[in-house]
Amino acid sequence: MHIFANPARFLQIARPLTGWCGWIGALLTVVGLGAGLFITPPDYLQGETVRIMYLHVPSAWLGMAGWGGIAIASIMELVWRHPLAGIAARGVAVPGAVFTGLCLATGSIWGRPTWGTWWEWDGRLTSMLVLLFVYIAYIALAEAEADRGGQGRIAAIFGIVGVVNLPIIHFSVLWWRTLHQGESITLQGSTIAGSILWPLPVALIGFTLLFVAIVLMRMRAMLARQKVEARLRRMGAEA
Repeated sequence: MHIFANPARFLQIARPLTGWCGWIGALLTVVGLGAGLFITPPDYLQGETVRIMYLHVPSAWLGMAGWGGIAIASIMELVWRHPLAGIAARGVAVPGAVFTGLCLATGSIWGRPTWGTWWEWDGRLTSMLVLLFVYIAYIALAEAEADRGGQGRIAAIFGIVGVVNLPIIHFSVLWWRTLHQGESITLQGSTIAGSILWPLPVALIGFTLLFVAIVLMRMRAMLARQKVEARLRRMGAEA
């Protein structure tokens, strides 16, 4: 990863990669959501409400994967002093929080006709809500540390500690038998019918590529901001 330590080298790769990820991700997202909403049959139990899955599952995946990315970047920042690691972590934080919030919103909409309630203090729902709060806390902490001219070590430590919540989210449906259904897709197979399942991986890949494009755009914007601020400081010193 140190080959990307030079911001100029990173930008040479990030500029074209942003466009490729964005356009391909948008295309796959439209195909996945379009097929899920208009082509696949309704579920024999949940009926038309099962179509929320094509947005809910990718949102849940990206909410969790986003914090995993923050944790990895935080380790690189603390251990290897990678100059772009902190920027990467902050770039992931906002879209990760947005997808986590979207997961909670779609889960609540899905839960209303399925469970008969908008919200239940279920293990999966509660741990996902905690993840949203952790995201918000990280964003606030990173911004406050940057405003004080800190090096991002406190935010990085918080990013590593927060990863403890991910296995809780993953195993919550096994540890606590509440309203949320168990795992429908495992390494052994899926309990979802193939006629309903096939658009889901398309949507997952599409949303993931869009997520990557958004993170790259945010990182590029942060690097541009740093460059402008450094130039202004030099101009102020020369004046």
